[in-house]
Amino acid sequence: MASLHTLSKSFSGWILFCCCCCLPLLLTSSLPLKGASTAHHACRLRKINFQQPYIRNRTYTLAKTASASDKDTDNRLIGQELFVNIRENNRCYLMKRAVELVVKDVLLTEVKNQYPYVEEVAQFLASLTSELSSCKSSGNREHIEKNLEQMKNKMEQLGENGKTKAIGELDLLFDYMENACTDAPKKGGNKKKN
Repeated sequence: MASLHTLSKSFSGWILFCCCCCLPLLLTSSLPLKGASTAHHACRLRKINFQQPYIRNRTYTLAKTASASDKDTDNRLIGQELFVNIRENNRCYLMKRAVELVVKDVLLTEVKNQYPYVEEVAQFLASLTSELSSCKSSGNREHIEKNLEQMKNKMEQLGENGKTKAIGELDLLFDYMENACTDAPKKGGNKKKN
């Protein structure tokens, strides 16, 4: 009988512990509610990714070096026109796709031997898109695909200078991705004018 009484006290103690300690933790946890979308969280990067002076300097130096070789000042690949008809909640997905395109079609081609820091910047950008692997568009992707296709077509029309221009605009790509994919966007990311 004494062991039943001890067991009963222990059980009551565990129930009290669970009600006082575990239940509030469960109620305040950041688990998504049933039916709640997790796409927004999948399309977010930590601000710290963009605050690393080393990679920011490498990216901006690479962009400046390539920009000095770019003779075409009339065209822009990475600019506000990329965001035409794109809802705010799809901008990070758009930037993820734009970065993937630039890494694959530009940075990982023969140009990696022509400019300094290309491989480091390509690895950094690829790591960001990898972090965004679960980021999906919400709703119709028609405008996203159209805008990306226009960017790609313009780059192809410019030939070799298209790749030079894309590298010369890496600073814009960096800033636009930071603005679109972090919770606290940086103000005034667009430094270059058309």
